[in-house]
Amino acid sequence: MRVVIVTESFPPDVNGVAHCALQTARHLVDRGHAPLVVAPTSPKSAASAKSAASAKSAASAKSAASAKSAASAKSVPSPTDSPFSVPHGWQDAHGRGGEPVAGTGADASAPCPVVRVPSLPLPGYPQVRVALPSRRVAAAITEHRADIVHLASPFVLGVRGMAAAARLGVPAVAVYQTDLAGYARTYMGAGEATAWRRIRSVHAAADRTLAPSSAALADLEAHGVPRVRLWPRGVDTVRFRPGHRDERLRRQLAPDGELIVGYVGRLAPEKHVELLAGACGLDGVRVVVVGDGPSETTLRGALPGAVFLGRRTGDELARIFASLDVFVHTGPFETFCQTVQEAMASGVPVVAPAAGGPLDLVAHGRTGLLVPPRDAGAVRDAVAALAADAGLRRAYGSAARDMVEGRTWAAVGDQLIGHYTDVLFARKPVAA
Repeated sequence: MRVVIVTESFPPDVNGVAHCALQTARHLVDRGHAPLVVAPTSPKSAASAKSAASAKSAASAKSAASAKSAASAKSVPSPTDSPFSVPHGWQDAHGRGGEPVAGTGADASAPCPVVRVPSLPLPGYPQVRVALPSRRVAAAITEHRADIVHLASPFVLGVRGMAAAARLGVPAVAVYQTDLAGYARTYMGAGEATAWRRIRSVHAAADRTLAPSSAALADLEAHGVPRVRLWPRGVDTVRFRPGHRDERLRRQLAPDGELIVGYVGRLAPEKHVELLAGACGLDGVRVVVVGDGPSETTLRGALPGAVFLGRRTGDELARIFASLDVFVHTGPFETFCQTVQEAMASGVPVVAPAAGGPLDLVAHGRTGLLVPPRDAGAVRDAVAALAADAGLRRAYGSAARDMVEGRTWAAVGDQLIGHYTDVLFARKPVAA
């Protein structure tokens, strides 16, 4: 199956959309399919492309000089030796040819070819990139001979991907991942209706929409989005596991033996990380914040005594998760909430709002505690209850790990391939 994944974000970006798109591409490759990713440029990918272009230019000049010297000596030019011969589907770092591939720059570790579309940072939130108009989306779908288009959290680039897929007659699956209406309410105090009109427009054009949680599915259906199915997210249960608990790290974070309460995620207004202020005031509790974003400066003042570690990834992040005593997520607009799953896989009890994705993930009173959204007092009281009972923390953490054991990326990846198969079968012409 040839799949084009059009995503609003992709590594080296660090967020749920980028991570899910990467895991999807990896799984498709593992199962013998042929994915191609279309994503906006990120600051790192743009810098890497520029560096690669400079290196390639120098190498090409050197190679050209060598070729000229050799040709002069032999007097027999060989066109197949040209340093500018490029295999079909490849291009240089400037984007000539319209199809960058894995193996260059920031995408060197990508599991499949990656097409980068020019983008600009969102004003006031540079970690979010907005793709500029480009013909590369339609060209990528055509050149890749896509059987199906996967739209990851379509909003700007994904809308163009949907339009291109419709124009080319290629089936599309749209994956809903971002509560745009909630973000509009947070950042603008209005605009929810407009956000839902845009969501409904792009998702209604898709052959199938995949919702990450039962709450998201109900929300989509309530706003008139048709053909919605449930598709949850996987978790890396090998990377995120209790065995990564690190006592040396714990002593560094809490030198006086305090209970370590952690948050991992973007530091942005919609995450409401300031709700941890009450937990910061509890005796014997050390709050640890992992992540970056536009609210960092404000939060440093709002959370006295908290340790800010900045952005962490990979095995280092897994070590931090496993070294927590309690994980708290504060954002009320999560369509899924991957960090809750990663904490559970790490054997850590969770405190989360009783809204959105966490409703599917946290079994209240068994793997953690659900609290009313945006209630700082409830967050403080839940942390205090777990801080006072080590046995309860152990029981919740063990049950949390057991609950996510079967939620691997391989398992949910196979579910996704099943959705693709259903959509392709439904598109097959019926014989008369």
